[in-house]
Amino acid sequence: MQQDQIIQRHLDNLRKLITPTGLFLASSKNVETGYDKAWLRDNVYEALAFEYAGEWDVVAKAYHTLLDIFDKHIDKINWATTNKPFESWQFIHARYNPETLEEFWESWGNKQHDAVGAVLFKLADFEAKGRSVLRDDTDRRTVQTLIYYICNVEYWHDADSGMWEENEEVHASSIGAVVAALKKWKEVGGMDVDQDAIDRGEAALLALLPRESEAKFTDLALLSLIYPYNVVSPDMAQQIVDNLVYHLTKEKGVMRYKFDAYYNKNVDGYSEEAEWCFGLSWLAIAYKMLGNNDEAEHYLQKAAETVTKDGKIPELYMSHSDEANENTPLGWSESMYVAALYEVNK
Repeated sequence: MQQDQIIQRHLDNLRKLITPTGLFLASSKNVETGYDKAWLRDNVYEALAFEYAGEWDVVAKAYHTLLDIFDKHIDKINWATTNKPFESWQFIHARYNPETLEEFWESWGNKQHDAVGAVLFKLADFEAKGRSVLRDDTDRRTVQTLIYYICNVEYWHDADSGMWEENEEVHASSIGAVVAALKKWKEVGGMDVDQDAIDRGEAALLALLPRESEAKFTDLALLSLIYPYNVVSPDMAQQIVDNLVYHLTKEKGVMRYKFDAYYNKNVDGYSEEAEWCFGLSWLAIAYKMLGNNDEAEHYLQKAAETVTKDGKIPELYMSHSDEANENTPLGWSESMYVAALYEVNK
């Protein structure tokens, strides 16, 4: 199958996850895992494939609705720009009903600074590319409010649940997402960005790296600091990749971190961590950015081997097996594979 055909197949998988509002579901509507919802972060990553494919109408509609979400909850966000939130529900939530744009109120790791950073970063990135998705002054006020919010919560030392929505710690991937966003907005202009907030974030990030957190030496989330954020030096990027490959790579994917209990085959949560498919595509992109084309192609091929017989890419495979979990296809996996095809073969 030609690359164009492969890309179209995976774009078609993603199209089936797009809701009438333009938001992406994390996985299929019929799953019983709770992935029939719209996450801020997943939408950022799922839209990447359409950005590469030049389907800007899909990208713009998704981001317009993300902006509508923030505008719907603007009173809550405004409060947090001048008051320090102290309960997790007072922070911006990470997932929403894709139809009503309401928050889901279940108690889970919903305090995720990296998700806010991800949206802010891409909005600035679109500005830099001459592809602004900001429709009017309301959208611009919303972005400015988000910037004030993320600085007021003191993201550089405020523990959050991070990319994997688990224990609250100070996460390098969360700090890096916000640093990248603030720096990008400072670069493109048009927003009030506190340089001190950037400086504090960069200092905190440097002090923590190459660790993800106090508890985690290495973590799949660290790859975001290389792509899409490009917020670490080439030497640090290489160290992050080397640590990740040595400690976390498997045949069908990449472990999120050591002793990850999510879909761990071992009842005590040890040594049989699940293998996340999009980690292979992510590594392919990271190696390409580091100039190592051989390793980039190697991991792109490994990513291709995760595709199921019916042409879908799962969230993960159970340890050392061909058994995928129910979140198949995972929108994030589909999009990262498309991004890797474009990046590695460009």
